[in-house]
Amino acid sequence: MIMDRENVDAGKLGDRALSGLQSRLLNRRAFLLGSAGLAALGLAGCASDYMSLAEAEKVYGPVPNEKFPIPAVDVSKVDPKYFRKTVRYDSDEAPGTIIVDPGKYYVYRIEGEGNATRYGANVGRDGFRWSGDAYVGRKAEWPTWTPPKEMIARQPEAGKYARGMPGGLDNPLGARVLYLYQNGVYTLYTIYSTSAPETIGNGITSGCTGLLSQDMIDLYSRTPVNTKVIVLPA
Repeated sequence: MIMDRENVDAGKLGDRALSGLQSRLLNRRAFLLGSAGLAALGLAGCASDYMSLAEAEKVYGPVPNEKFPIPAVDVSKVDPKYFRKTVRYDSDEAPGTIIVDPGKYYVYRIEGEGNATRYGANVGRDGFRWSGDAYVGRKAEWPTWTPPKEMIARQPEAGKYARGMPGGLDNPLGARVLYLYQNGVYTLYTIYSTSAPETIGNGITSGCTGLLSQDMIDLYSRTPVNTKVIVLPA
């Protein structure tokens, strides 16, 4: 009888333990599901900070109606943080002003009311960067590219274009270019368009700043001659 009672008590204890275990498991499951939901919300919030790949494929799709049809960008080669975006950007500069931030690989167009359009960019490599105030002295579509004497001295293979390379998809300046001036003198620096997505977010040029062709066409269309340009220190 004692053994029977002990077995009964043990059974009751097992039921209670099982019930408690089931309760704890249910609570843990609810917690994990809740945490997963919060995590998903957090990830969704992060994802919404940047353009999705599907959106990017539309924005950076082909531009067939150009003099030289522009192919779609392989957006998989671009960090999403460099896709075009309207951002908060406090500035006392007038709307339309262009600010180049080579340290962060961004170009901003001031829109006013604390907003700016932000574009991902490539910038000058070490030893070729510059900073200061300038303005757009002239602009061109599908421009001729003429390498400066200093570049030909460093890269003799560029000498074959000393009289100019006609506009086209292979032209280093691409579809659009803004020429930067100071005090009426061309600085030899530009904001130009590139068809090489892997260069965005890198320092690879001789001081110029490049945007994806689709971004450069957007900026170019809204930038008149004499627009102020500020190039920040790297």
